[in-house]
Amino acid sequence: MKRILVTGGAGFLGSHLCERLLNQGNEVICLDNFFTGSKSNVAELLKNPNFEIMRHDVTQPVFAEVDQIFNLACPASPPHYQYDPIHTAKTSFLGALNLLGLAKRTGARIFQASTSEVYGDPQVHPQPESYRGSVNPIGIRACYDEGKRIAETLFFEYHRLHKVDIRVVRIFNTYGPRMNPNDGRVVSNFIVQALRGEDLTVYGDGTQTRSFCYVDDLIDGFLLMMEKENFTGPVNLGNPGEFTMLELAELVKKLTGSKSKIVHAPLPGDDPTKRRPVIDLAKEKLNWSPKVPLEEGLKKTIEYFKSI
Repeated sequence: MKRILVTGGAGFLGSHLCERLLNQGNEVICLDNFFTGSKSNVAELLKNPNFEIMRHDVTQPVFAEVDQIFNLACPASPPHYQYDPIHTAKTSFLGALNLLGLAKRTGARIFQASTSEVYGDPQVHPQPESYRGSVNPIGIRACYDEGKRIAETLFFEYHRLHKVDIRVVRIFNTYGPRMNPNDGRVVSNFIVQALRGEDLTVYGDGTQTRSFCYVDDLIDGFLLMMEKENFTGPVNLGNPGEFTMLELAELVKKLTGSKSKIVHAPLPGDDPTKRRPVIDLAKEKLNWSPKVPLEEGLKKTIEYFKSI
């Protein structure tokens, strides 16, 4: 049994991770400030005596005795991280600083949930880990994009200077049950609009692409990465299947049986036009690749949204 701290543990990804870690027989501390996380995501887990919740903001120092740390704390959808962009930047920077300090003191292995957004609006497609990105440092997405980039910098400096045992993954678009219906991400937007019989809002002309990884596949990658010896990353975790926004909208309409129309709205600032991971490194080092096809994952996600 390990004692594991999961920051952002009541969020979409964090709650799935907490559940899996408990199922493995670990003791789990879920730390969350509940800005975007939800108690309902982890309510069932409270029945497990090895699970506890700590209401805390990672911009403040964290004190705990732990064996491993998963740092997932940060709002990840544009409407949420742009709501208070200064706090978003502080969450990435100060959160990484505080948790790396904890890892240094306790000797814990620490995992950073970074993002494909470190690649910005990429000029290299698809994106390998060696690509350094094309990010607007003063744009409306910079609080998140640059926050995650400086967090990676801190992780590698702590590794080089203080020999902290780090693991860094870059997450590409992920979806599944427990997504926040109001998070403004494209999968939840389309499903909620389709189920309500509202028009599906496609930003721009709909030809921009994303790659969609089902949450169970991603958590598999997290756990493999945390247990892998002598490999810091960064490593891309995502599904290399690439779909346009129009293709996704049509698929959601088909699976929900919705008669909704597709309407277009202006493209938000600095919205990436292309997004698709190269996952050769994850295959080689972790023997990981996603297994759940988009249609199957969307069906499960639609059932979840119907249930709430």
